[in-house]
Amino acid sequence: MTLMYEDVKVSIVIVNYNVKYFLEQCLFSVQAAVAGIDAEVFVVDNNSTDGSVAYFRPKFPEVRFIENKDNPGFAVANNQAIKMCKGEYILLLNPDTVIGEGSIRTLCFFMDEHPKAGGVGVKMLDGHGVFLPESKRSFPSPWVSFCKLFGLSKLFPRSKIFARYSLPYLSEEKQHKVEVLAGAFMMLRHETLDKIGLLDEAFFMYGEDIDLSYRIFLGGYQNYYLPERILHYKGESTKRNDLSFVKNFYGAMLIFYKKYYPHSGWLMSFFIRCTIGIRALFSIFKRLLGSKSPKRKIKHRRLLILCREKHFEKIRAGAAREMPELEYINLWDMDVERVMDAICRRNQMKNFTDICFCYPDVRFEQMLLFMDSMVNKHTVYHIYNTESGQLVSHGK
Repeated sequence: MTLMYEDVKVSIVIVNYNVKYFLEQCLFSVQAAVAGIDAEVFVVDNNSTDGSVAYFRPKFPEVRFIENKDNPGFAVANNQAIKMCKGEYILLLNPDTVIGEGSIRTLCFFMDEHPKAGGVGVKMLDGHGVFLPESKRSFPSPWVSFCKLFGLSKLFPRSKIFARYSLPYLSEEKQHKVEVLAGAFMMLRHETLDKIGLLDEAFFMYGEDIDLSYRIFLGGYQNYYLPERILHYKGESTKRNDLSFVKNFYGAMLIFYKKYYPHSGWLMSFFIRCTIGIRALFSIFKRLLGSKSPKRKIKHRRLLILCREKHFEKIRAGAAREMPELEYINLWDMDVERVMDAICRRNQMKNFTDICFCYPDVRFEQMLLFMDSMVNKHTVYHIYNTESGQLVSHGK
């Protein structure tokens, strides 16, 4: 191991674009996770129009902000900060994430113990507590891409031949060697990046994580998946019918294919282009149909707030403004009850369509464990921060 990065253990890089309150929640969780660790935090703002940087500078004076005058894309923005990083490890983190208090320490320890680990990914949950399959993936070879694009991976989810894209046959609760790390959370060895290079700036958004993962593998390192929970509010799954997602995601797949599979012949290249085009058109068609039907409203909406009694009235008033259709709002009093007791009463929790956690009354790790443990994956989760007074919710 090189000694040039021994002064800082981990550098955290977050690229922001118009998600001010998601980023605020993310920074609070990062702040808690790096307590007692030699760390530095960078936020690269890609010309947000919501006043993000001016809002954050006084609230997080320890964070180093880089303000871009335009939006150069995810890869370019990350590279801007990586060039300034001094950490032994570099964490690329999405702004719409929440991490547990012990997560960074756990992953740094893992990297220390596995010197051939070039990168580590984690167990990502969406705003309903649903596991995000992009947490662990394989390289999109022509065969893997074919199975993914034509639905064979969904038809045969237990097959190691057809379902390699998202590896559903590998347990979400166990450590695995994997091929692809998700760009929403990638902890990387700085020494590895020195050897293989930074993110490929040909990718504007999407695909750069696959490309970097592939180069980590070519550089003689290994990528790992660890069942360390994080919350990724929006996640890839919520954007699949968005036109910009179709353009960027499928375009990125084609860039990757042309870069790493150039000798497979014009027929295979034509086939991949056609399948990408068909998939893109199908996604656009679904989006157009979906836009004509009204959003499904949750009937009998009920909210449970986990907080200390002194915070309840303020949170209840804010929740009532945000969700006027709520039928009733209940308190789980953290002065007399524990979060773990609520998890144990899962049947009782089924009565609630929404659950709000108050931070710091409830620790981030407790929130993530709660969301992961609950059987009902339709529950909508919210986080209220007593310092900022903001209620951050899934789907906003």
